Amino acid sequence: MARGGIKVGDEVAIDATVRRRVTEDRVSVSIPSYGFPHSIVDRTSKVKKGQTVELHRDAGAVDVDDVAD
Repeated sequence: MARGGIKVGDEVAIDATVRRRVTEDRVSVSIPSYGFPHSIVDRTSKVKKGQTVELHRDAGAVDVDDVAD
């Protein structure tokens, strides 16, 4: 983690594993820390089952009780 912790607006990334293709433009992924399947848009149609993908997003909120040091 970056020094000083995560703040709202910081770009964060997590790894997810592709479980299966749900539709032509959507895949189901497993996020280890989430514990439930989640689907994401994949318009490339190139990701395959078992492949790891990195998801990026700006942090919208930070729960200080859940941030690891």
